[in-house]
Formats: sequence, C-alpha cells, structure tokens
Amino acid sequence: MADYIPRFVDQQLRRSLETSGAVLIAGPKWCGKTSTAREAAASVVYLQDPDTSSSYRQLAEAGDSSGEISLRALFDGEGDVAAIAPLDVERIVELLCRGGWPQAVTAATADVGRRARTYVEGLIGSDAARMDGVNRNATRMRALMRAYARRVSTEAAQTTIAADLAVNDEAMSPNTVSDYLDALTRAYVIEDLAAWNPALRSKTAVRTSPTRHFSDPSIGVALMRATPAALLKDMETFGLQFESLCVHDLRVYAEYNDGEVFHYRDKTGLEADAVIVLADGRWAPIEVKLGGSQIDEAVRHLSALRDRVDTQRMGEPSFLAVLTAGRTAYRRDDGVLVVPLACLTA
Repeated sequence: MADYIPRFVDQQLRRSLETSGAVLIAGPKWCGKTSTAREAAASVVYLQDPDTSSSYRQLAEAGDSSGEISLRALFDGEGDVAAIAPLDVERIVELLCRGGWPQAVTAATADVGRRARTYVEGLIGSDAARMDGVNRNATRMRALMRAYARRVSTEAAQTTIAADLAVNDEAMSPNTVSDYLDALTRAYVIEDLAAWNPALRSKTAVRTSPTRHFSDPSIGVALMRATPAALLKDMETFGLQFESLCVHDLRVYAEYNDGEVFHYRDKTGLEADAVIVLADGRWAPIEVKLGGSQIDEAVRHLSALRDRVDTQRMGEPSFLAVLTAGRTAYRRDDGVLVVPLACLTA
C-alpha cells in the first residue's frame, strides 16, 4: 500500500511469522488490522469486508512525538535525555480528543473528536451491543460506557460503576454491569491495566484491582462530550485522561521491547501509575503528571517504591521517570528522569 505508514507492530508480526504458520491479529474496530496484515502478506484473499483503515497509532507512529528519547535506550542506560518536545499542552489535549484512529490522524478538520464520537455510536449500535448473539440495550450500554469514562485511570470497582449509574437513574444489576463490561472487553474497547505484585522488603499488602482504561483514550473523552477547551478548564479530568493516553502509548512501546505495563498500589496508598517489566526481568516505575509542582510529589512516590521493593530478588529499577505534558526532558540531580510524552518512542 502506497499510503501505509509503518507502525511498531509490523516488526513484531514479521518475527511471529518466522516461527508460526499463522498469526491472529486482534484489536478494536477501525484500528487497521487488515491493512497491517496486507502489508506483510505476499497475496491476499478477503473472507469478509476489509478493514479500510491504514494503521492505529500512538503519538510516535502518528508523527506527533519527536521520538528523541527511546524506551529501549532508557532501559539500556544509553542515550541523552535532554530534549525539547514539539508539542505544547494545548496540542496534546487536541490529540487526546482526536485519538489514534487512522482517518482522524490524516484528516484536516477542526472537529478533532468527531472520529471518536462516530466510533462510539457505531459500537453502541452494533458490535458490543450484539456480541454473542445477545441484544444488549443501547441506552444502557451508552450509560455504562459514560460511567466508565468518568472512572478512567482509577481502580473503581464494578460496584462503584454500578452505583454511578444508579445516581443518574440508569440502574443496572451487578450481573448486567459485569456482562456489558465483559462484552466491551472482548470487543477490545476496554483494556484495563493489571496490578504489579513484586517481592517487597516488608509484608505490605498490594492492591490487586486493575486501573480502568479504554483501548484508545479518545473514547472516554468522546463519551463525556469533552472538548479541548473544556478539558483545559478541568485539570483534574484532563490529568486522568492524560494518564490514560500515557498508559496507551507505554503499552505499545513496552510490547515492542518484549515488555508489559502494570500499575502499583499498596494498602499504604503508595502508587506508581505505570510499571514496565521486560521479559528479562528488568523493570522501571513511572509516574504520570501534567507537570509543574506535581513532579516533586511524583519523585517522592517513585523513590519510596524503589525503597520498598526487595531489590535482592527483583533487581534495582533500570530508571525512575516522570512522564509529563511539558516541553523539557531532563535528568534531575537525584537521577530521576523527567520525560515529556511527546519526546518518547519505543
């Protein structure tokens, strides 16, 4: 395809094809599964209507990140962390609303959230609502997804989400909430972040609840009908949605490097928004902050987590980092890295 823009998963697909006779590519609707498969294939036979998307991207693949700071280089202790991000916070919030939908990435439109809203309505009207031959109520599905959007980047239990629905006169039984969320998970709309359970120096109890995330953070923004201007006036909501954007991109970069992303929280309230663990056991905790005075607080959390982990068994962290919406990347005097999301790549 002449208009295909390469993505990180291309190399992973080639590696898989070297050792397997067939590869199943799974993901949310409109994410470019067919286009990616077609790019790797010598010939193509369509068994159903093709997915016409060209790719599904995070900031680096969409060309919105400078890519000056590589996750692999950070783990290897290489590379310079001095960089200036090409995006300011106003542009980042626009990209958050736009999402990584292929047609949204290439479209020239002032309505940056249109593609995500179209996706949500199509999903509610067809895919998740009729999965497994079960007709699910579209009004309830929309209400549940909106309640879920308000809990993005939190550890909200299903009972909490159900309580939110009851407050808004959209009561659903726990079993119905569970069924609808399961349908959304199987449709790759929801991708919760599992908890990390490392060996600790003490017997501190680690929380096991996942944090809530959509497969593309623009879905949650679209469900709340939030605009860039509205998010910039509500920094708490913007902060939670920005965290989801960071988790989304970190997952792509980590998977490219044979790694996984988790979150950490224990009974004392100590937390890390993301912990990347590579296949060889190396790990690195990351806090997500919009910037400013929040960075010092994030550094305290990261340092406390490093001291709490049993490094005799887990090894020392490869690095500690605060991922921000700011412009400047640098290494602090205490060794903690401050990295703008718009500078990062795999």
